[in-house]
Amino acid sequence: MPQHYGGSNEENSNPKPKSNGGKLSDKQKAQLKKHMDKHKDDMSPSEAKSHRMKMMSRMRRGMSVAKAHKDIMSS
Repeated sequence: MPQHYGGSNEENSNPKPKSNGGKLSDKQKAQLKKHMDKHKDDMSPSEAKSHRMKMMSRMRRGMSVAKAHKDIMSS
């Protein structure tokens, strides 16, 4: 019988992790809130909003809070 009939399919046995559609998980949201609370005194409201948006963008791509912050501050 040809391989494409029945049996185990490699694609189904090793599914790729699904993208969450660009949304942050609850854990990431909590980490970002804690990060922003720590840095809010150092920034004006407009700077804080800009920093938060940049952080969210990087975190959606899989960066950690620390790595995202380092990336923003180095550029």
